[in-house]
Amino acid sequence: MLYLLFALFDRLFAPAPLAGRCDWLRRAVYAHRGLHDARDGGGAVENSSSAFAAAIAAGLGIECDVQRSHDGQAIVFHDETLDRLTDRTGPLAEEYAAALSTIVLRGSSDTIPTLRTLLEQVAGQVPLLIEVKIAPGARATPLCLAVRRALEGYVGPVAIMSFDPRVPAWFYRYAPHIVRGLVMTEAGWRTLGARARRHLALWRARPDFLAYDIDDLPGGFAPAQRRRGMPLLTWTVDTPERAERAARHADAPITEGAGVEPARRGKAVAR
Repeated sequence: MLYLLFALFDRLFAPAPLAGRCDWLRRAVYAHRGLHDARDGGGAVENSSSAFAAAIAAGLGIECDVQRSHDGQAIVFHDETLDRLTDRTGPLAEEYAAALSTIVLRGSSDTIPTLRTLLEQVAGQVPLLIEVKIAPGARATPLCLAVRRALEGYVGPVAIMSFDPRVPAWFYRYAPHIVRGLVMTEAGWRTLGARARRHLALWRARPDFLAYDIDDLPGGFAPAQRRRGMPLLTWTVDTPERAERAARHADAPITEGAGVEPARRGKAVAR
């Protein structure tokens, strides 16, 4: 009875996208933070211009992360702080975009790109997924606005997504033409309460697609959404075993490292 109630509310509050709106999502294999060396072994650095160029050259879609600078620009960077990937320290949000664009990513000659710079580089050549990173307790609207401004006039397959359901909900309300997704992980929580929270997040977000933790597939929640027409992406596919699981249980993988080539082969077979 409860399952049927959840299913009814899913269709009512988070309907599957209209046919054709985001079919392109299913056709690509995505390079997680660009095509980089996941082991930090001297290759391209994650979320760098070199990693994005390598993905484009390989014909892979791109997944990237964005944070907000002090002056309200969308910056392509995963972490809240600069410490791990640069020789600088401290919160990224305290720095201005112009200053960030001069900071070199550790182990490379690349500097931190803005979202606008990335869009100019990609220029519609491959599909692009933009994960909007919202710090705990932070407002979602400022970064959503920055991303929308950067995307104005962009021509090419692009989608935003976030763990924070406020982000796709914001784009549903203020930029409904932009494809939007909800990133989810069960993190081992499969109680009735956790299941209810997943449905509540879905209803609040009103996404066009899900990007789901590969360790939680197949499970019950994600396949139910996929069956009713919602595209299902999965992350992070970084081993041949995970690539096989992604091919069986999802529409498109977000890959890195040892998972890239098996995922590409699996996608080719599926076609």
